[in-house]
Amino acid sequence: MSTALTIAVQDRIARITLTRPEVRNAFNDEVIQQLKAAFESVGAMEDVRAVVLAAEGPAFCAGADLNWMRRMADYTRDENIADAGQLAAMLKAIYECPKPTIAAVQGDVFAGGMGLVAACDMAVSVRTATYCLSEVKLGLIPATISPYVIRAMGARAAHRYFLTAERFSAEEAHRIGFVHELVDADALEAKVGELAQALVSASPAAVRACKKLVQDVADRAIDDALVAATVEGIAEIRASDEGREGVASFLQKRRPAWLAG
Repeated sequence: MSTALTIAVQDRIARITLTRPEVRNAFNDEVIQQLKAAFESVGAMEDVRAVVLAAEGPAFCAGADLNWMRRMADYTRDENIADAGQLAAMLKAIYECPKPTIAAVQGDVFAGGMGLVAACDMAVSVRTATYCLSEVKLGLIPATISPYVIRAMGARAAHRYFLTAERFSAEEAHRIGFVHELVDADALEAKVGELAQALVSASPAAVRACKKLVQDVADRAIDDALVAATVEGIAEIRASDEGREGVASFLQKRRPAWLAG
């Protein structure tokens, strides 16, 4: 049994919880592998329609574990490439999880922890959380997490916070779009539950297709190829079983089949 995280499934919602509050839920190579496996596992579960990534203790995730950093200090270039590749694979597993994902941020988020939040489809944060991309203070760069963080906060904000390594508030994280909702600590679970229920009540196939649609369309030029792809996308979903059922249930004023049971 892992001491780094737990997985629980209830009412079609999977909850992956980081459980190392004594090290501020910092990750090492073992935790990275477990997180990757956890998201791959819940992503393949037929009865799961949404995934929540949560954490215990005062911090959501402080980035790299200090003992892991000490080991990395003596790595060769090849060892560093292999090690960073594992982190990249984990973040990609979260980002490409076929089920929609929500980060429930109950505390501070630093360095690599920013990548965890950014790789999720949406994020709810307590107002007291502090955010920081601290890498340059250590002579490093947030390279592996950058594709996700820049997508989440935008290039303009990334120019500032990548370069200054300054801490910023949850209010600022919300202003720049890094998190979607700000709540008081006692309201975090309710807001996350509200979003999860919205995901559970929607067509699973449509939600999965919408997630991929955003990833495929974002930042692409609106050219003939993109237009053709979107035309094909709507045609396929209209002709699918869930697409036909969704329209039929709406017209017949009844609950769709995916809400049965």
